[in-house]
Amino acid sequence: MKPVLIGRELPEIAELLPPGEPAFRARQLYEAAYRKRVASWDGITTFGKALREAMVERADFGLPEVAQEFTSSDGTHRYLLRLADLRTVETVFMPEDRRDTLCISTQVGCPVDCKFCLTALMGLERNLTAGEIVGQVLLGAARHGLDPTSRQMNVVMMGQGEPLLNLDNVLKATRILCDERGVGMSERRITVSTAGIVNRMEALGRAAVRPKLAISLNASNEEQRRELMPITKKWHLKDLLEACRAYPLRTWERITFEYVLLGGVNDTDADARRVVKLLGHLRCKVNLIALNPGPGIPFETPSEERVESFRQIVLRVIPCFVRRPRGRDIYAACGQLKRMAESDVAAVGKGGGSGLVAIGPAL
Repeated sequence: MKPVLIGRELPEIAELLPPGEPAFRARQLYEAAYRKRVASWDGITTFGKALREAMVERADFGLPEVAQEFTSSDGTHRYLLRLADLRTVETVFMPEDRRDTLCISTQVGCPVDCKFCLTALMGLERNLTAGEIVGQVLLGAARHGLDPTSRQMNVVMMGQGEPLLNLDNVLKATRILCDERGVGMSERRITVSTAGIVNRMEALGRAAVRPKLAISLNASNEEQRRELMPITKKWHLKDLLEACRAYPLRTWERITFEYVLLGGVNDTDADARRVVKLLGHLRCKVNLIALNPGPGIPFETPSEERVESFRQIVLRVIPCFVRRPRGRDIYAACGQLKRMAESDVAAVGKGGGSGLVAIGPAL
């Protein structure tokens, strides 16, 4: 296989050029791929025709292909993206009035096995490369006209996968995304979410360029978390909270704790009070997520009244917000990403009037 352009930092890009090319060619190529978001060798207009033809022979560009696109009634887009080895991952675009958010994947599948998440049913197939991570952002930005220099653009690594189990590629992708000569994003606008891989949190905190940290908590005590998130058997809740206390927050930063509310399981007022006791000493905020349902998930979504009661208790001590579901009708919401193609969504939503629009060939 030929080497790939997307995912390379500037010194690595020079390795792709034919012998004898001047150093500025690497800078031109880097800026064209990342800042200008050119999608093919033909679009590198700073290169002459002969050099573009030479690059076609020497390397693949490396952007993912859109296998299918689903559009929600709320404007959310879910992309099923085909990679070079024909595996697929999902990326979600969520437009809002004052900002846009891309939710991207870091692995094909996920090994963590959270009991309320559709992605967990896939298991893990492989890590994504830095290029496959960056490529999702480039594709989403190109298709929706996103530009972090003119309008707030957020990237959340909350799609398929456990990012801290692919930390080297996540950090490399972050450096490219945050390079002003590259995509040009701010570290403040990129968030990585982890189920709590304690030994990798320290490595993340040491990185010179890194995303903000979000922790999937989802339980108010050790026993409850073990049942919902089996990874707790290895990384105990007390160890996770100690790692959070030791985490080197920047002056502007808080840790975000995500808490998926499961009706009748972890959503009581007593749970809320225990969450306050667990987190009250940390510089943090809490995002509450009412369960997004899916086939094979044995839990129920709590009522809005139950969610609000939980929020009010936490809010007395800790900033607490409710994350509203986006794209639930096309299985694009938090915890719903399972590489669903058109036929899959139709099957699970039969008779339910999903209202989705499918674009592109069926797999």
